Amino acid sequence: MANKYIRIVGGQYRRTPIAVIDAPGLRPTPDRVRETLFNWLSHFWDGRYDDKRVLDLFAGSGALGFEAASRGAAHVQMVERDRAAVTALRALRDKLGAASVRIHAGDALAALTRMEAGRYDLALLDPPFGQQWLDKLWEPLQGRLAPGALVYAEAEAPLAPAPPFELLRRDRAGAVHYHLLRHAPSAP
Repeated sequence: MANKYIRIVGGQYRRTPIAVIDAPGLRPTPDRVRETLFNWLSHFWDGRYDDKRVLDLFAGSGALGFEAASRGAAHVQMVERDRAAVTALRALRDKLGAASVRIHAGDALAALTRMEAGRYDLALLDPPFGQQWLDKLWEPLQGRLAPGALVYAEAEAPLAPAPPFELLRRDRAGAVHYHLLRHAPSAP
């Protein structure tokens, strides 16, 4: 059962409410933070989302992935392991008729290891805090990213990314530190 609602802040689905279910570790990204993230993305992508492939590894409420779809992303792959959250994500996708959104029920790390290489232009990482998820993801994520791909990550502390990731932007909202990184592998 949903305890509260948040809203999509931009694009064709703007103002659409998203039910936030009660699930362990679920922290929907606040409106102001999502607005900042998508302003950053618009800057780096010159406002073009129509050719972008997005991976939302800890979809939760779907706020980040649906924001990308709302702005016209060509493909949004959401991954979520909580069954109630997956049901809510599918219901919202169907209600919106969001044909670009795919939803996979399962563990983020397991799903990531099975994905096609070099595919995504943006990875959205908003894992449950206190479980060192980001440390587990950096290496397998690299092979799934397109050259120059961006990575958005939320964490309980500031990140100091190691190559091949470089920090582009960072900010903080309450206890959440959020970052925009670029995957910049060295030339062979």
